[in-house]
Amino acid sequence: MAGATTLKLGGDHAARFESRAATRETPLVKWTILAISLSFFALFLLMPLIAVFVEALRKGWDTYLAALIDPDALSAVKLTLLAAIVSVPLNLVFGVSAAWAIAKFEFRGKHFLITLIDLPFSVSPVIAGLIYVLVFGAQGWLGPWLAEHDIRIIFAVPGIVMATVFVTFPFIARELIPLMQAQGREEEEAAVVLGANGWQILWHVTLPNIKWGLLYGVILTNARAMGEFGAVSVVSGHIRGETNTLPLHVEILYNEYQFAGAFAVASLLAMLALVTLVIKNWVEYQAARSYRDQQDIPS
Repeated sequence: MAGATTLKLGGDHAARFESRAATRETPLVKWTILAISLSFFALFLLMPLIAVFVEALRKGWDTYLAALIDPDALSAVKLTLLAAIVSVPLNLVFGVSAAWAIAKFEFRGKHFLITLIDLPFSVSPVIAGLIYVLVFGAQGWLGPWLAEHDIRIIFAVPGIVMATVFVTFPFIARELIPLMQAQGREEEEAAVVLGANGWQILWHVTLPNIKWGLLYGVILTNARAMGEFGAVSVVSGHIRGETNTLPLHVEILYNEYQFAGAFAVASLLAMLALVTLVIKNWVEYQAARSYRDQQDIPS
């Protein structure tokens, strides 16, 4: 019996050793993989980011600040913020509603709804912009009726907002669906048994459980809304001071060989990306710490 036990323990030890050995790499392999990763990071991310700020400041701070306080640049900033301010709350409502329905209920058309949510990932933003032109443009399906009632959508702010909403609406839903599916329905079902209504379940059970995933989705949605180019470019008309967002303003300045101004405005988007990255990492850290606290895992 003791021999069998010793044999079993020896076998378990050998299995654990083999498992560790199978995942152990030589220092050469580790450093090679690290060098390749850092090289790609430096070549495709770090160097372009540095180049943006170097070119933006090449002609000095006066030129840099003049490009940022230019009326057309300020108008582009305002329009970019407006598109984000409108699209993020709309996507927040849609994302939470869609994720809650998909993760907590069974109904016909569930897989079709998931497919629709993924649609902006598979459709080019330029195609999305062309679809809006086809529907709401002057020669589009609703164009004559809109013109008759003096309603402008294409080449105006509403079209920019609609295009931004279209390209950003999967982010929150896609972040929440797997999270809510992993959490299951037990807590909501317990709340129903205790007499809670739908709003009480949403505010006191569902939202606290998904708050970090929700915040993460909002950050991604906001970043995409401010940096969107393709769909917005098609529906904007590139009207200076009226329908140009920051990415479109950068394109116009660069095409006019105003490189210092173009890179100065681009630096705003770069700083936005850096701030988004910092907030994203903070959210991930808070989410991981919250999970460790719930599972009583030492950090």
